[in-house]
Amino acid sequence: MAMSNGVRPQNDALAVGSDGRLRCWWSVGSEQYVAYHDREWGRPQLTDEGIFEHLALESFQSGLSWAVVLRKRPAFQVAFAGFRPEVVAAFGAQDVDRLMANEAIVRNRRKIEAVIHNAGCAQRLIEREGSLAAFFWRYRPVSWRVPRARIDLVSSADPSRALAAELRRLGFRLLGPTTVHAHLQATGLLNDHVAGCCVREDVERQQAEAAVVVLRR
Repeated sequence: MAMSNGVRPQNDALAVGSDGRLRCWWSVGSEQYVAYHDREWGRPQLTDEGIFEHLALESFQSGLSWAVVLRKRPAFQVAFAGFRPEVVAAFGAQDVDRLMANEAIVRNRRKIEAVIHNAGCAQRLIEREGSLAAFFWRYRPVSWRVPRARIDLVSSADPSRALAAELRRLGFRLLGPTTVHAHLQATGLLNDHVAGCCVREDVERQQAEAAVVVLRR
C-alpha cells in the first residue's frame, strides 16, 4: 500500500492512516480505533481509577471485539460509578441485577460479579500499598524489546505472567496472563507500538517520565 505522499508501510505491522501517517496496523480500521491508538493506548495511566477501569474493561473484552468495549465504554463508566474501586466494591445483589438489565453494557453475570469482587481486592490493595497504580507499575520491565513485525508481538510475557500470578494470589478473578498483558500494553507499562509507528517515540518518552513519578509514591 502506498499513499500519494510516498509513505509506505515497512512491514505487515504498519498501515497508513487516512492522514498519510504510519500506525500500528490494527488501528486504522475506524476513526474510533485511530483516536484510541493515538491518544490512549500505551500512554501512562497513573490513577487508581484509570488502572482499575482498564482492568475491568479487559475482563469484559475477553471473547469479544475491543471495538465493542470501546463503543460501550461511556455506558460502562456511568454504570460502574467511574470505576472508583471503593464505590464498586460496595455494589450488592441489587446492583448486579441493575447491571444485568442495562442493555448499554456487556451483560455477563460472571464478568459483572468478577469486576465487583476485584474492586474489593483492589481497595484492599490500595489500603495496604497506598496506590493501585504504583503497585502495577512495579511490574514494568527494565527493558522491553521494540516490536518490528507482527510476529514480535506476544499475548503474554514474564511481566504479565508474574503480575497475573500475584493478582490470583490476592484473590482477583478472570485476570489470566493474556488479559493482564493487554492491560499492561494499554496502560503504559509496555510499549508495543511497532517500530515506525507515528506515536511510538512520544509514548516511550511519556512512559519513562511516568515511571519515575509513580514509583516515588
